[in-house]
Amino acid sequence: MSLVDRAKNICLTPNTEWPVIAAEPASTGTLMTGYVVPLAAIGAAAGFVGGSLVGRTLPFIGTYRVPLMSGLVLAVFAVCMAVVGVFVLSFIINALAPTFGAEQNSTQALKVAVYSYTPAWIAGVLQIVPLLGLFAIFAAFYCIYLLYLGLPALMKCPPDKAVGYTAVVVICAIVLTVVLTGISAMFAGAGMLGARALGAAAPRSSEVQFDKNSPMGKLQALGDKLDQSTKKMEAAQKSGDEKAQVAAAVEGLGALLGGGKRVDPIAIDQLKPLVPSTFAGLAKTASNVEKTGMAGIMVSKAEATYGDGEGKRVNLDISDTGGVSGLVAFAGWAGVEGEKEDDSGSEKTVKVDGRLVHERIAKNGGANEFGIIVGDRFVINARGRGVSIDDLKAAVSSLDLAKLESMKDVGVKK
Repeated sequence: MSLVDRAKNICLTPNTEWPVIAAEPASTGTLMTGYVVPLAAIGAAAGFVGGSLVGRTLPFIGTYRVPLMSGLVLAVFAVCMAVVGVFVLSFIINALAPTFGAEQNSTQALKVAVYSYTPAWIAGVLQIVPLLGLFAIFAAFYCIYLLYLGLPALMKCPPDKAVGYTAVVVICAIVLTVVLTGISAMFAGAGMLGARALGAAAPRSSEVQFDKNSPMGKLQALGDKLDQSTKKMEAAQKSGDEKAQVAAAVEGLGALLGGGKRVDPIAIDQLKPLVPSTFAGLAKTASNVEKTGMAGIMVSKAEATYGDGEGKRVNLDISDTGGVSGLVAFAGWAGVEGEKEDDSGSEKTVKVDGRLVHERIAKNGGANEFGIIVGDRFVINARGRGVSIDDLKAAVSSLDLAKLESMKDVGVKK
């Protein structure tokens, strides 16, 4: 289902949409790149336009505008905090489940957290006109209502305990918001200083130049791109052309999320052939391809379900993170690696041949999962029940990864 249809259905017909959401498979990567980031980016972009371009009128002071580069830093930070907030809220929902007679299920808890936030993210567009941002409070109340409906449907909470479950989760969410706001205030100041330093002190061609393929080289390129975006936005602001200002703002945000470049994801007709008719020895039973997001911040995704009708089932997702590929690349630059093990299974994230690889091996008959990032852009994730982790690895390896790697620069706009 497309992002637009899902957002519309969960807001307008939640009673019928929650059961649909409960029954469908989902992966963390798909929910984050295909839903959370695009929707959270709407509010972030609107907040940037409203704060840095339109400005806020303060009594006895007049119109105040957040500096352009600082506004961009805050916009990106807002998207990052949206992702963090969803993850933490899902953990709270799952942890509280037994207390209210519900079933613990981390995937279902993540769905509840993600889709309950929908009205707030959509209402974020009101920040373009700061005074209208006050109406976001109504969206917040509707989020609580969606949470109230979603907990029984996905977490199997008894109806008579749904009110209490919702109330406790909301209280925890308020505390979480206060904590994240404090973190934002603490890091935003550093981010603003860092943004100014990037624009003012980044090495130029006559100074030190890092290897363009190194982490420092990529950050240097990002600094140069931000400098160009700032100049465009300042020129648009001076011209008084509102359309040019909005276009420049969206371009700048897209450049940040794209890691210093604008990236349009590949067309769905290019992605679709990469999904095989059989996978891990199982026949395809359903498939879907879509391209979602907003201008300059788009992602493409192809997904398919495979099964034998006798208990074996695999869900395969192939996503081109396109407009938010900078976040994926940053994970690789930052060396996000580690492993853990508990009673439910083991999980690890490592680099193999320069590619970030994630695998989760479940105990007690749970689902195994194997994912890989190709070209710092394409995310492949396979999740299966009744299928070993070795079979999932082999199946992913049998895909045309070389073809995906060769398309890593398709749609890149310097």
